[in-house]
Amino acid sequence: METGVTKKAELIEVGGVTVDESFAPFKSRSTAGPGAGLESVFVDIDGHRVRLGVRASSKFSAVLNGDIVTIFSEGREFARGRLELPISHCPRQVYITVSERCVFDCKFCPVPKLQGRVKSDDEILQMVRDGMKSPGLSAISITSGVWKTPDEEARKIAGVVRLIKEELGGREIPIGVSIYATNISSEMLKEAGAAEVKYNIETVDREIFGKVCPGLSFDHIVNALEHAVTVFGRNHVFSNILIGMGESDETIIQGMDMLASKGIIPILRKTNSHPLRTGEINIEPVSAARLLKLAGEQRRILEKYGLDTRKALTGCIPCTGCDITPQIDL
Repeated sequence: METGVTKKAELIEVGGVTVDESFAPFKSRSTAGPGAGLESVFVDIDGHRVRLGVRASSKFSAVLNGDIVTIFSEGREFARGRLELPISHCPRQVYITVSERCVFDCKFCPVPKLQGRVKSDDEILQMVRDGMKSPGLSAISITSGVWKTPDEEARKIAGVVRLIKEELGGREIPIGVSIYATNISSEMLKEAGAAEVKYNIETVDREIFGKVCPGLSFDHIVNALEHAVTVFGRNHVFSNILIGMGESDETIIQGMDMLASKGIIPILRKTNSHPLRTGEINIEPVSAARLLKLAGEQRRILEKYGLDTRKALTGCIPCTGCDITPQIDL
């Protein structure tokens, strides 16, 4: 019998569902990372939240009745769950992309191609004010591309964190930040009031890293992550590891062990192809079985080093929508 987590893994494998117009008011549009520009909805299936990309075609289709979502697989009922409404981009969080553009050219990411907007301070604060009206608000998560330089972006985001802290007026809502690290970004963000940081390594295969992340330094990111643990503490520093760019499971397991041994929680994320990157990168299918296997290894490694995803306050881990999250889903 399939459980909620195995159904979630199958939905992540396929990458999305087709929906009708009844879902229109509940769609969320991503402005960051590999999913930038794409729409999604959130569904809780037996206690497992999954973010379902809205697709023009898929083996899965979804129907909404009240707040109950029924998902069909090729015409037969596959799963049933409860629709979850995002506060801003994801449930229970105000998730803000500050700079929707980037000077780097990571081959899995559409942001450099989209070259979107850079939000003003007023826009950001209005998003926070709107989010504070929700009784379910538990965190504020900030992400940003690199508009001009990493140093300038880090200073800008530190300033944004200060403004948000002032707007919160003493409310104990943690703020997490995901940016490209600089030599002093952790100190700046901590001093500004951030509770957690995420610096994404993207892939732990050095050969693949050199191909898909031109202009970035693998060692710089690892060193910045290790240093961030001394600033923010264990269980509050994270890094995405993408799956599906040709890396082996052994390499992923070794990479997760390397990060966790330094007090960093790795986040495994299936890579989805984006039409703006067609022909620039080969994205391999990632099966539900592989997702579950690697999540099991991830849990083993986290427990080996005494790390706990349930202590994360902001961002992807408490959301759980895009990934099989060990110690929460599995």
